[in-house]
Amino acid sequence: MDGPSGSGKSSVSKGVARALGLRYLDTGAMYRAMTWWMLREDVPVDDPAAVAARAGEPVLVSGTDPAAPTIIVDGADVSGPIRGSEVTGAVSAVAAVPAVRERLVALQREIIGTGGIVVEGRDIGTAVAPDAQVKIYLTASAEARAQRRNAEVTGATIAATQADLARRDHLDSTRKVDPLAQAADAIELDTTSLGLGEVIEEVLRIARKHTVGTDGDSARQARSRAGEPPTRSETSE
Repeated sequence: MDGPSGSGKSSVSKGVARALGLRYLDTGAMYRAMTWWMLREDVPVDDPAAVAARAGEPVLVSGTDPAAPTIIVDGADVSGPIRGSEVTGAVSAVAAVPAVRERLVALQREIIGTGGIVVEGRDIGTAVAPDAQVKIYLTASAEARAQRRNAEVTGATIAATQADLARRDHLDSTRKVDPLAQAADAIELDTTSLGLGEVIEEVLRIARKHTVGTDGDSARQARSRAGEPPTRSETSE
């Protein structure tokens, strides 16, 4: 699941993963964790060469429980600190460094393994998992995204938040390596006028539509985990 900041990727991805009994991975948290480590080590984050030189040092471990996702750096849970304003302001610069992306994409693919996971980010459908069975691109108006972000982070005006999101969108979509982009075969879903529950239900509908017939057992198991009855075709088997 890809999309810009504030489009609802995290909440939707966790909700979908819980409903289907799947694992969950927030790749953005991995880039934030790398950024947090660089700042802690006083690495100049605006110097790509300096960042690249130390990108292999931190030990990152991503938890995949959608009910309680974690991100561990060198043995410490930094799930809270990585959401601070300092990390938010620097993460796009760190994420644009090829050495950082190379290392974290390798870790992400290792976690994804054979599947059974909902993954969110900005380059999942285009670079990390181009063969994913279901690809969703979430989007929303700039105003809606700013309002959602302000609901999570206090102390900023809607206008200031919107300007910061626009800045990050530009940096993420114009970086040379794996920029933010919608995969050609991804389904775009505009969440501007939808509530969280509505978006989750729509993504579940899309996921079931694209798994029935290609992986019938997986679709059936997912419906069972979600407490749903079997389809007419399954009851007639």
